[in-house]
Amino acid sequence: MSIKPGNRNEVFDKGVKNMQIALTKKLADALEEKIPAIDGSINPLFTWTANWTKVWDNRRTEDMLVLVNNATRFTVAIYQVKRKELKNVEKMMKAAIVNTLLSMNLNPELVNEYMRLAGELEFVRNNNRQTAAWVTRAGLECAFHVGREYNGIQKMYCDTVGASSNYRIVNYSGNTNDSFYPYKAMVDALTELTGMQAYKCRAFELRVSLDLEVYKAERKVIVPADLEFARFHKVLQYVFHWKNYHLYDFAIIDEKTKKTVVRLVPTEEGLEYDQSAVLMEGHTLAEFLPEHKQMLYTYDMGDNWEHIIQLIRVIEEYDGELPYLLEASGQTPPEDVGGVGGFVNFREIMLNPEHPEYAEMKAWSRYWTPELREWERNPKVIHL
Repeated sequence: MSIKPGNRNEVFDKGVKNMQIALTKKLADALEEKIPAIDGSINPLFTWTANWTKVWDNRRTEDMLVLVNNATRFTVAIYQVKRKELKNVEKMMKAAIVNTLLSMNLNPELVNEYMRLAGELEFVRNNNRQTAAWVTRAGLECAFHVGREYNGIQKMYCDTVGASSNYRIVNYSGNTNDSFYPYKAMVDALTELTGMQAYKCRAFELRVSLDLEVYKAERKVIVPADLEFARFHKVLQYVFHWKNYHLYDFAIIDEKTKKTVVRLVPTEEGLEYDQSAVLMEGHTLAEFLPEHKQMLYTYDMGDNWEHIIQLIRVIEEYDGELPYLLEASGQTPPEDVGGVGGFVNFREIMLNPEHPEYAEMKAWSRYWTPELREWERNPKVIHL
């Protein structure tokens, strides 16, 4: 049974005894359990279809768990999960559902209430071809995400790799009335179920400036206070149109002395060159803001793009989707243009179609324009 977004009033019976996880045959065989048939009378918001699948073709065994909610098609995925780790699968699944919802900055009270109403997990046998197709498709999308984000070599564990899939439209068949976004369907369902507001968190409004000598490219953003630096890096890459090709770091700056308080680096290799640096994994903005009101984000140690980040204000209770781009001004350089000096020269060429190097630079920079397009300037939610 599937419930279309906006038509769920009749299914929100709060008398749920267990959250059902309907297993595909592959996952059921891996768990080596005898499981009952699915109970079709349970609210589908409390029923998920789960599969165990492979991300890398050259691997002999599956390494990712994928769950899709039967009411909203909301995706949760866990990578890497080996066979020996399936003994903890119930605990992993519950944590992954919570962490994926929280990673999208939903109200923690709303998430906790959903899990309270859901009760304990109960494994059942999937008998629905449609939901099996949903979880297979979701697995492919999550595999593409893992392939983009990770090298497949290092041993790692992440239970929020399915989050980005929820921002892609589903059920598109030419009739726009049938299509929807899983994240929005889940938000609507949970707010209707619990009566709680969808978003509520402490947030920071920040101004980020990139001095390009001839002008400044500036972005004003609102981000969750507990945003980890690794995800903040992705926000900055998005709003400045970088391609994430190069190394980067963050430096927290003392407002009075202008000296670096701490430098945060993304990898262990960064610690080899600076023993005083700190690995950014697990660290959040709230650990340093608002005590410090300025930081420096440096991207591409060759071109050396230095973004000055300033705290504008602290918002104690923000009730909207985050991260959010408030304002954007000033076009940003293309990758590998040669730093500020190279960009100034490149821009002069691009502003003069008669320049002998114009055609070459135009072909190299492809879709780059001297000014921001309207859609780039408009305020928008940032879906990572």
